[in-house]
Amino acid sequence: MRRRESPPHGRAMRFLHTADWHLGRTLGGHSLREDQDHLLGGQFLDMVRDTAPDAVLIAGDVFDRAVPAAEAVELLDDILHRIIIGLRVPVVMIPGNHDEARRLSFGARLLAAGGLHIADSPLGRATTFGDVTVVGCGYASPLMLAQKLGNGAEVADHDAGFGLLAPLLHGLCPAGGRRLLVAHAFVAGGSECESERSLSVGGTGQVGAARFAGFDYVALGHLHRPQTLMGGRLRYSGSPLAYSSSEAGQAKSVTLLELEADGTCRIEELPLSPRRQLRLVSGSFAELREAPAAGRDDFVVLTLTDPRPVPEAQRRLAEVFPHIIGFGYAGQERSAGPLSGPGVRARAIRPIELFAEFHAAMRDTPLPPEARPVLAEAIAAAEAAEA
Repeated sequence: MRRRESPPHGRAMRFLHTADWHLGRTLGGHSLREDQDHLLGGQFLDMVRDTAPDAVLIAGDVFDRAVPAAEAVELLDDILHRIIIGLRVPVVMIPGNHDEARRLSFGARLLAAGGLHIADSPLGRATTFGDVTVVGCGYASPLMLAQKLGNGAEVADHDAGFGLLAPLLHGLCPAGGRRLLVAHAFVAGGSECESERSLSVGGTGQVGAARFAGFDYVALGHLHRPQTLMGGRLRYSGSPLAYSSSEAGQAKSVTLLELEADGTCRIEELPLSPRRQLRLVSGSFAELREAPAAGRDDFVVLTLTDPRPVPEAQRRLAEVFPHIIGFGYAGQERSAGPLSGPGVRARAIRPIELFAEFHAAMRDTPLPPEARPVLAEAIAAAEAAEA
């Protein structure tokens, strides 16, 4: 492969920002392999070819789990090969809270020479493109960050962690040049969806936007809804696919960034068209059985309006809608699919609050305030071990 020439200093630079691919994810028991390949291996690669960016930025949650399925690894390998080798566009990629940084960054030092720059450390890895320094900051829980920082550092929460990180990240950038940060975090003021795994224990997961001062643009991952903060300098590209019922009908896109010589940012949303939509569908059993052919192959959350349960309704409706991911009756909790059921409330409550309820129920007394810091540290350690 012939190495791409370094861009000249002082010119406008172009970057494609994406995040939260969640390769290997399933939806209601249905594989998303073909749907992810359709978007990322098709439309996204066309965008890279058409826009000819100076680099592609992937802001974490590349995989859906710490130990991804083999086919998910194969899909990522194919997409990166086609971008870097086929189109000669470098990639900066960071791990998110769903990824296991050591696995995602295997071979990072070797791969950097070929154009794949993996930020395997939350303390930052810098890559230069002309006079633009791109700093990749891999995700870390407060406990993990404290271990990385050493020297007995204590990190109370994610916001405090970024407060400690900020000077280190800026220290990777030469004076006078433009600065771009790739990070995975929940910035205060952002709008979340159901499908993002909580970063917090006891309400400590959010990071103040002011922590990112000094960067011309911050390419964020974690929140699945495309959105901007701080006048457009902080940007979530959003996920390429809808991964929960709260994302039904949500427009998905990739962010094209034009970074001018003076640090001015211009962004454009490049829309993605999924192979299947995710839709919320309601009606009587009879109406749904006669639904129009268009849209039957979509991922659907069905809500029946019949006053009484219909025998084997879900099985029979699966003959019409083969990709049911949620099912229920109006006024009742949905009884099928990962988007509903008895575990939904437990997943929606922060672990520390769930334990507090358990403590109150078992001992008939509230959880003592002095127990919360100890419990928060134990939960953080358990989550770090699971990640």
